[in-house]
Amino acid sequence: MIFHDRKEAGKKLAEKLSGYKDKKDVILLGLPRGGVVTAHEIAKQLNLPLDIVVPRKIGAPGNPELAIGAITETGEGIFDENLVKMTNASKDYIDKIVEEEKKEAVRRLKVYRGKKEPKKIKDNTVILIDDGIATGSTMRAAIKSVKKKGAKKIVVAVPVLPRDAVKKFKEEADELVYIDAPYFFGAVGAFYEVFEQTTDKEVVEIMKKV
Repeated sequence: MIFHDRKEAGKKLAEKLSGYKDKKDVILLGLPRGGVVTAHEIAKQLNLPLDIVVPRKIGAPGNPELAIGAITETGEGIFDENLVKMTNASKDYIDKIVEEEKKEAVRRLKVYRGKKEPKKIKDNTVILIDDGIATGSTMRAAIKSVKKKGAKKIVVAVPVLPRDAVKKFKEEADELVYIDAPYFFGAVGAFYEVFEQTTDKEVVEIMKKV
């Protein structure tokens, strides 16, 4: 399936999540930046509060777009050991990038939330939303982050993810909601007609509205 843009994908995903509409113990968490656009559409359709979670991808040496792992907002790492070996990512390299990404996560949280207090995770159902899953590293870090904060139930909701990732996320989360899971998967952007990079300014504007 091809989506027009992140907003359309969010509206379609909202239909799949309709059972959560108006629930008082449910919070949406968007993964910046693109996932916040998708999550905002769901928040509007289902009348649910929206916040952000900021895991950070750890890219391979010489190829930062290839995720060898990711970290939570507090710097806890989740790594694909096979990719770490394949890309010859040294401990020194990983430690350096982790420190850089921890700082970036803190910066983004401050910029995006402004003076708003974070939504309460403990004892609530949390729906984690992104515009798609490729390697899955950042979503896995997001799951780890909200588990640590005491979420009652964790739902992963994405428009598209690879077929071979479905089983893994059904095991890692309490529920997985998706629209399409093709066997042949390149980049997330291949499933969108419009997939321009979301800016910090767009995320800030969304967060002001919620």
